[in-house]
Amino acid sequence: MSRGDENVEQRANPKPNIPWKLKLFTGAFSGILNASFRLNVSVNRRLLNFIDFKVPPSPSPNPPHGVASSDTTVDSSRNLWFRLYDPTPTGGEPNDVVRMPVIVFFHGGGFVFGNANSNWVDKQARQLARELRAIVVSVNYRLAPEHRFPCQYEDGFDALRFIDEMDGRDMPANADLNRCFLAGESAGGNLAHHVAVRAGEYGFKRVKLLGLIAVQPFFGGEERVESEIRFSRGPILSLDMTDWFWRAFLPGGSVRNHPGANVFGSKADEISSVRFPSTLVFTGGFDPLRDWDMRYYEGLKRSGKEVFLVDYPNAAHGFWSLGVRPECRLFIEEMREFMQKQMDK
Repeated sequence: MSRGDENVEQRANPKPNIPWKLKLFTGAFSGILNASFRLNVSVNRRLLNFIDFKVPPSPSPNPPHGVASSDTTVDSSRNLWFRLYDPTPTGGEPNDVVRMPVIVFFHGGGFVFGNANSNWVDKQARQLARELRAIVVSVNYRLAPEHRFPCQYEDGFDALRFIDEMDGRDMPANADLNRCFLAGESAGGNLAHHVAVRAGEYGFKRVKLLGLIAVQPFFGGEERVESEIRFSRGPILSLDMTDWFWRAFLPGGSVRNHPGANVFGSKADEISSVRFPSTLVFTGGFDPLRDWDMRYYEGLKRSGKEVFLVDYPNAAHGFWSLGVRPECRLFIEEMREFMQKQMDK
């Protein structure tokens, strides 16, 4: 499933092929991001809100793009909640006739920015629900540096456990928790991995995890890998930014070999004996995280886990958030194929 050798000439190009309008947008976006992150590892959230627009849920009837959404509180004391996306039925069938898989989704943002009601996160979750014909649960977890490791992992797992214990009246009747997937982009991919590890040691009542989808997951370590050096000034994610994210997320005084960042490093727990779902890893040829994602892929293989890799040679970090084509179109097809394969077992 790897796309690593599809276009050697593209990989030799020092910059990804991004339309000029998108380059202007990413430049402005990155500028505000960097200005929002202070040297004392705090965040100017008032400034950050200029690029992080929030949108309300879309109840039925006639929701936009054929996907209704609603918000559910898990724990109000820590602002833990999720937005649930339910595609409207096709072909005139009642909504409870066609059973749909459930995707528990964790957004990106370096553990520092983004919410389940952010416009860009809402678009991602809505696209997954619409195009994959799935119930999507987009989790609003706590953010660093106000809330550091392991708060995000606790929120992710508690949301999954909450879904497992939900009364049937609160979950859509067409939601099939026997066909459940974890998915996450960037920091959300890191979060999904750690939730999957913890879930492998827990006895769920209804949830059955069939797969994990990690889109350019955010991993790292003390060592400077080639992709970090080569693409240190990426259009969205720079090396300086990743270092800042780790300082904001990890416990004070921690180095990047902390198991929260380096999941197969010397300080990480062994997962060979842990029940772990089949995994699909996406990475990009111009992503500074690419080499860490490759190490993640290899680490899962060494641990005896079923794992597949999709490597888009021309993709920078955040290609999905940016809507870059043709990768975004191929990306959905790869996800659909992976999910169907797991559901057919």
